[in-house]
Amino acid sequence: MAASSESTDPATAPVSWGPATGVGSLPGADPAEAVRLVAGELPEFAHLPELPGRGAGSDMLGRSAALLVDLAVDLTPAGWRLVARPGADQRRAEEFLARDLDALHDVAATWTGPLKVQAAGPWTLAAGLERTRGDRAVVDAGARRDLGQSLAEGLAAHVAAVQARVPGAEVVVQLDEPSVPAVVQGGLPTASGFGKLPAVAADVVEQELAAVVRALPGPVVVHCCAPRVPLDLFRAAGAAGLSFDLGLVQDLDAVGTAIEAGVHLLPGVVPGTDAPLPAAKATATRVQAWWRELGFPADDLAAAVTLTPACGLAGATPSYARAAMAQVREAARYLLPE
Repeated sequence: MAASSESTDPATAPVSWGPATGVGSLPGADPAEAVRLVAGELPEFAHLPELPGRGAGSDMLGRSAALLVDLAVDLTPAGWRLVARPGADQRRAEEFLARDLDALHDVAATWTGPLKVQAAGPWTLAAGLERTRGDRAVVDAGARRDLGQSLAEGLAAHVAAVQARVPGAEVVVQLDEPSVPAVVQGGLPTASGFGKLPAVAADVVEQELAAVVRALPGPVVVHCCAPRVPLDLFRAAGAAGLSFDLGLVQDLDAVGTAIEAGVHLLPGVVPGTDAPLPAAKATATRVQAWWRELGFPADDLAAAVTLTPACGLAGATPSYARAAMAQVREAARYLLPE
């Protein structure tokens, strides 16, 4: 069994963190094959794969919109939009998700241990969905509130559906928040693309993210593989785990504060798209050097981190995706205390 790490937040349920896992997306279109691949390559911390290559409705926004309760979306030439009634595009997204759950049951019903599911976080969802008038939902506090509540309710039901199909799973929810840096820095483009939306105060972002985290069952990982990831904000919002590209995080103080608070780290250590991979031991050496720079005891490393690719693998070739998962699994073995 994987080493355990427990958040100091009493509202966060303890979880057994495996040594290596994936971020979420994979290439391909066969959900059963994707589950088999993940279970085989990441045997101590699997995840429910996302397959955006299947088309609209399997992308991050469409898949997450399929989880919404009492809110409807549709696909327009400009992207996903909130609408009054669900249409064919939302039904397609819901069907994709249902097939994924069926594949999970067929392939991994006897799985035991941590199992991660992923969805767009409330800010990334609000940044990616347009309202009917054509502007992004992120500019409307009421729309953001409704989206956050709907997403939390839908994700809780999704966790229950996964738990019913895989009774031995310790379900971990990952909220993907790649848009948060742009939200707090005023970098999101307007719907027209000719301007930028105003920045949202970091405390507002934290509070609204925290409301969703609190409403979810079990531990929540917040993932962001964009530059300038606000680790302090995600930690303060109640994340039990922080997932990030190791090469993009320069704020070691924020990393150290998270470790001291008992927050688990999921550093991305191999590229998300095809690239030459070093030996697994070299990847582990890089992580060990980073840990020494942080100043924590070497024997604490293996229990404090779960290695992942730097981001989702949907843009990789199938052979590279398999190799990347094998790489993080093998590298994690070198982190164990001697």
